[in-house]
Amino acid sequence: WCQRIQNLITTMKFSLSVIVASLGAASAFAFNSGSSQAVAQSFRTTQKGAALTQPAFKNHFQTDDSSTALAATAAAASSDAIKTRGGGALSGIDVPLMFYFLFWYIGNYYYNITNKLALKAAGGSAGFPMTISALQLAVGAVYGIFLWLAPDAREKPTVTMDDIIKMLPVAFCFAGAHSASVFALSAGAVSFGQIVKAAEPAFAAVLSQFVYNKPVSKAKWACLPIIIGGVILASVKELDFAVSALVAACIANLFAAFKGNENKKLMETEGLKDRMGSVGNQFAITTILGFLISVPFVLLREGNKLGEFVTLFKTNPVISSNLIASGLWFYGYNELATMTLKKTGAVTQSVANTAKRVIVIVGVAIVLGESLDPIKMLGCSIGIGGVFLYSIIDQLLAKKKKA
Repeated sequence: WCQRIQNLITTMKFSLSVIVASLGAASAFAFNSGSSQAVAQSFRTTQKGAALTQPAFKNHFQTDDSSTALAATAAAASSDAIKTRGGGALSGIDVPLMFYFLFWYIGNYYYNITNKLALKAAGGSAGFPMTISALQLAVGAVYGIFLWLAPDAREKPTVTMDDIIKMLPVAFCFAGAHSASVFALSAGAVSFGQIVKAAEPAFAAVLSQFVYNKPVSKAKWACLPIIIGGVILASVKELDFAVSALVAACIANLFAAFKGNENKKLMETEGLKDRMGSVGNQFAITTILGFLISVPFVLLREGNKLGEFVTLFKTNPVISSNLIASGLWFYGYNELATMTLKKTGAVTQSVANTAKRVIVIVGVAIVLGESLDPIKMLGCSIGIGGVFLYSIIDQLLAKKKKA
């Protein structure tokens, strides 16, 4: 019991550290010098809305007149201060974007922990990784449908059957990338799986160049040996190394690279964005289709022992609670990541992705007691640094040419 309590305290301490680190990173990425007017306008709009709703509020709670007057005076003073100074405590910060970053990081961190706990309790790679990955998508699908049905939550998309058919390649790659990632994380350490997954640009470069006829610059090609070398170096000292984890993570990278290219083709479809309605709707439909595509593979690979899984799910709360939680975290952080990256530039995206990988790899390794060998962390640093360089090298060279 003492050991369990100590582990819980350690987890809570590090979770708090992750939240603080994520908040710091989020606030750094959310600074926007041109947003003070928007903040002031938003503040004034909020005050107007509060003034309009105040009578109804008073009818319900019998607010004291002196308190109301004091609140109104304070609000007016704050509004005047913003008008005078052009800002306030939040001047220059895109607050919604800051929270997008914050919960994207936290969601990714907790997904990796809850996912690993569910997989470990269910027997690891020899247990039910395909079933768990499919059910995680099912949880996300249910949540997405709930948002459509709940009043005033999210407007339903107006996609056609032709649109759905065109989305199938993206959904297939999405399901494949998720299933392979879950299997990789079930077969080895989460930190190792994340390091290998960081090498996705290498797969994307090869596919873009030779499959989709979209040439990759020589500068980006020069970054690939750095990425691959970092992954190899991290693998050398990985105590929990498994060939199956390495192969599965590489397959996940391949599916993710295909998904990125197929998604670009999909979004070129005339009128599709309007029929989707929002980024959230696109991800919800992709998740639903991904779950339906996963079902046959679950039956093929683990169908003969689904009865055993049902029993485990009913009797072992570690599996049931972490499976549901990981499904919600996965859906939430992916949707937030899409919304976040849509609002930022290329360099900010690269920095944000790099920071996210570092927080997840180090944080999860500490909480789950995985190895943090110096050679492994050196390889991790080289690989992630190579990914960051790959992401921004073309922009850096373009600026140098202009200068």
